Amino acid sequence: MSKNRPERQASIKRDTNETRIEVNINLDGSGTSQFDTGVPFLEHMIDQIARHGMIDISIKARGDIDIDAHHTAEDIGITLGMAMKQALGDKKGITRYGHAYVPLDEALSRVVIDFSGRPGLEDQVDYKRETVGNFDTELFHEFFQGFVNHALVTLHIDNIRGNNSHHIAETVFKAFGRAVRMAITEDPRMQGTIPSTKGSL
Repeated sequence: MSKNRPERQASIKRDTNETRIEVNINLDGSGTSQFDTGVPFLEHMIDQIARHGMIDISIKARGDIDIDAHHTAEDIGITLGMAMKQALGDKKGITRYGHAYVPLDEALSRVVIDFSGRPGLEDQVDYKRETVGNFDTELFHEFFQGFVNHALVTLHIDNIRGNNSHHIAETVFKAFGRAVRMAITEDPRMQGTIPSTKGSL
């Protein structure tokens, strides 16, 4: 991070009738994470974002998980997206685009992200099981849709191959973390410049 750049951190609280979420992030962290959400498998996946994105992430959540984890997973994605947008500020000097391929045993996934200011999600992942542990795999899409809508990014997620749903999910989240890390890294040749011919993102 350049000496003159403000710290890229954010704290967001979001309360609804269904959930109460608090997210703290530091985009220039060391990859540490703390969670208290009641959704352990999602915590395990977001830990991959922190570790491989080198982003410090803290999330506290209280939701209606006695019904199911849908609202909690979606609203964590929303709040994390809000925090990401706030922490990036005007996006001057960032690389903007990021991509990563990540394997885990038989599974291989690719994630491509653009901090474009426009929300868009292409999620091409076919999980082989409906649940991993007690987590519904279709809620991964809800998490990423919430993130995309509020971080204002274009995100393409493709699982290229895989048989084990845990492995597939882990490759997706690790690749997402590494793609985000690439995109938010400062480009020394773009210092002080917004990476768009429009002049804003």
